Amino acid sequence: MNVLVVGTGGVGSAVAPIAARRDFFERMVFADLDPARPQALVERLGDDRFGAAQVDASDAGAIAAIARSEGCDTILNATDPRFNPPIFEAAFEAGCTYLDLAMTLSKPGGEKLGDAQFAEDKRWRERGLLALVGIGVEPGLSDVFARYAADHLFSEIDEVGVRDGADLVVEGYDFAPTFSIWTTIEECLNPPVIWERERGWYTTEPFSEPEVFEFPEGIGPIECVNVEHEEVLLVPRWIDCNRVTFKYGLGDEFIEILKTLHKLKLDSTEPVSVRGLQVAPRDVLAAALPDPATLGDKMRGRTCAGTYVTGTGKNGEPRATYLYHVVDNEESMRRDGSQAVVWQTALNPVVALELLAGGVWRGEGVLGPEAFDAVPFLDLLAEHGSPHGVVEHAVVEQAR
Repeated sequence: MNVLVVGTGGVGSAVAPIAARRDFFERMVFADLDPARPQALVERLGDDRFGAAQVDASDAGAIAAIARSEGCDTILNATDPRFNPPIFEAAFEAGCTYLDLAMTLSKPGGEKLGDAQFAEDKRWRERGLLALVGIGVEPGLSDVFARYAADHLFSEIDEVGVRDGADLVVEGYDFAPTFSIWTTIEECLNPPVIWERERGWYTTEPFSEPEVFEFPEGIGPIECVNVEHEEVLLVPRWIDCNRVTFKYGLGDEFIEILKTLHKLKLDSTEPVSVRGLQVAPRDVLAAALPDPATLGDKMRGRTCAGTYVTGTGKNGEPRATYLYHVVDNEESMRRDGSQAVVWQTALNPVVALELLAGGVWRGEGVLGPEAFDAVPFLDLLAEHGSPHGVVEHAVVEQAR
């Protein structure tokens, strides 16, 4: 396998040291608009299998040209999802397997997350190509958990509820998001999507339906709220259940900051004129805040991603199970110099790439992680020294 990784921000950079410990690929080229970033990454790791290139992630033709010149058969999109369309198209043009960490953005008027990519499913199938979409941690590992629960833990599933929380603290900053603020704004301020068997997909208000969820391994109770996220669009396509939700433990302060940004229109992606220059307020905000990839040595605590599944167990009894993955920032920094959130995200596409390279996972068309056998993925996660966990919860009947 020869891989082109587009984007060397936090997640793209974290892919490199994780992949370096494995032997499933022959070459991995890292490309970015700023050529110094991938070059520094390659020089730091000193692995002859790695290469560096310059590319504009908005230029599908340029990306396809690099893939061809480097002999790449796979493209991993490690950029913000606003660049999905050109990178997705470049992979098709170059005849490459495509992977991304988040799906195409929703748009006013009813276009949901990923709709633009699923609309291309037939074209990819006809050409015999695979686009594996949403294979980070959330979406990604959370979807793998849903597949595992459906296959091995439950005979009937009521709800698949992804729940994300952390006790991370960034020292020296009053406000410093641990993941891309651009993406965080997109998913937190858009109307959250919920799926129900009787209603299909529908939206609700941002930060709705707060619930206190008990996170494992000492993280403890955190209030979580509805957020727009890909799992709700992915899970019902492959898994038989009655409801799918995504809730994120943001915290009151973070929610109020996001609401304020929205009121001031600082979340807008529409350019405004500033002293003769056209700039998008959200891009200015992202530039003004610290780069999440650089915060690792100032962070402490753990991040937890997981999927809470309720329904009827294989024994016919009611069951409520949380499948989860925890990463401690101290450990991820010690292993690879990457902060916990980006390291946890980067680990999963590396696992998926290895499964694809070995033919363990295979398919055609536009597919989510739920379309594949979860067991090899979870086994390989453990082989990386970062296994998942399972916690049983008391069954509580909830009226809706």
